[in-house]
Amino acid sequence: MTAHPRLSMNQATLKYAPLDEALRLVVAGGYESIGLWREPVLEVGLDEAARRFGDTGLRLSTYCRGGFFTMPEGPARRASIDDNRRGIEETATLAAAGAPGSTPVFVLVTGGLPEGSTDLLGARERVAEALAELAPDAEAAGVTLAIEPLHPMYASDRAVVSTLGQALDLAEPFAPAVVGVTVDTFHVWWDPEVLAQIARAGHPAASRRTRCATGGRRCPPTCCSAATTRATA
Repeated sequence: MTAHPRLSMNQATLKYAPLDEALRLVVAGGYESIGLWREPVLEVGLDEAARRFGDTGLRLSTYCRGGFFTMPEGPARRASIDDNRRGIEETATLAAAGAPGSTPVFVLVTGGLPEGSTDLLGARERVAEALAELAPDAEAAGVTLAIEPLHPMYASDRAVVSTLGQALDLAEPFAPAVVGVTVDTFHVWWDPEVLAQIARAGHPAASRRTRCATGGRRCPPTCCSAATTRATA
């Protein structure tokens, strides 16, 4: 069995499999790439995970996930920024361990509204501030930060960035190699502007589209197919 060489298996699809089992199943499924998640990697330790990953011959497509930095300035925000810096370093290490063609892309889920707050715009401003703080670290490590917009139903607790347009606006001040976007059709299919924004993300003059994920749950197949076609063309 072989998968299309441009397809990657996201480790979340094998959520309950330990790292070794997930790697084995992805190789057995004929995939050439995997999107790793932090929790199973850190469970075995970064250096050991990089060694095991390197032995598989798989490429790294993405590393999930960082972000969650919408809280006001204070100890919790400092801890989040520091954790994202570690995530950038982990991404670079795993990409270096992967097969040629691995891409050091660190996926960011921005975080929801801070507890007791309804200030959506203020939370997005803090996302922009966090990106500005992390961008130099990402650039120095050769890592791309990829903002993933989530469906608006997750704005309160997971992501105040709900549309691809919002993600691209946040990425705009930075070089495309430093800050880009990840398109998950499960989360963005509903947006009437999504196809135009996918085209904007992939414009040859400033391509910011890092990955497109087909929705793992139910969403209109025509939209998913169209979005995936545009994002991988």
